[in-house]
Amino acid sequence: MADITRIECGARMSAAVVHGGIAYLAGQVGKPGGDVTAQTRDVLAEIDRILALAGTDKTRILTAQIWLADIASFAEMNAVWDTWVPQGHCPARWTGEAKLATPDYLVEIIVTAAVG
Repeated sequence: MADITRIECGARMSAAVVHGGIAYLAGQVGKPGGDVTAQTRDVLAEIDRILALAGTDKTRILTAQIWLADIASFAEMNAVWDTWVPQGHCPARWTGEAKLATPDYLVEIIVTAAVG
């Protein structure tokens, strides 16, 4: 039976769970108060940090699910994403508009990545 590793496990959720060679990250949001560009940068930096804790990196991302509070900010988010994602290692990705946990959050990104 494969081990389950929980990274930064709290009372409600973990930042990531690793099982069977896959890291499943919780949705990451940026610091409230910034625009979509700033929040996307924050989110991607946090994803980098958690992936490192899981023993992997952004070149191993399999899927990315992106939620925007306003789909009109799609181009702003993509401008940051496109400079972050390693060319030749782009994940399967989908993006949608959703009401996020608070109106302060403009973008949330959820990724899964291969480990090892």
